[in-house]
Amino acid sequence: MAPEIRRDDPRASDLCLLMTRHAEEMHADTPPESNHMLGADELAASGIDFFVMRVADRPVAMGAVKTLSGDHAEIKSMHVLREYRGQGLARLMLDHLIGHARRKGFRRLSLETGAQPGFAAARALYEGAGFVECPAFAPYRPDPNSVFLTMALHAPGGR
Repeated sequence: MAPEIRRDDPRASDLCLLMTRHAEEMHADTPPESNHMLGADELAASGIDFFVMRVADRPVAMGAVKTLSGDHAEIKSMHVLREYRGQGLARLMLDHLIGHARRKGFRRLSLETGAQPGFAAARALYEGAGFVECPAFAPYRPDPNSVFLTMALHAPGGR
């Protein structure tokens, strides 16, 4: 069955496993002062568009686009359940988030991810999609445990 991505409420009860696994992985490799993960209530806030990928109606991945300013957005809380990794689902979710940001008119899309070896696959995914390293952007500060990435967006059709 093909994966389906749609907007969802991050507080939905069937997302507990996804949220729990994401939190466990973020806390396992990242010191508390460097952990910028958002919880379900924070992801439900205004200015954040939250998406869930389902396979056979089971939530297997999530990601969000958070508005930083009128033309700048950030990817937050992108996660794929480990038993579904290696199938290209992370790239599908990333492409969806990039497309969503473009359709909303953002001109720049950025993200923060870990500098630790456990985040190497995520960094490779983002760089493979066209993200490049950049300085810390608001609301972040330089942090040896963080890597900051960004990409310029163009409207659909190349404008």
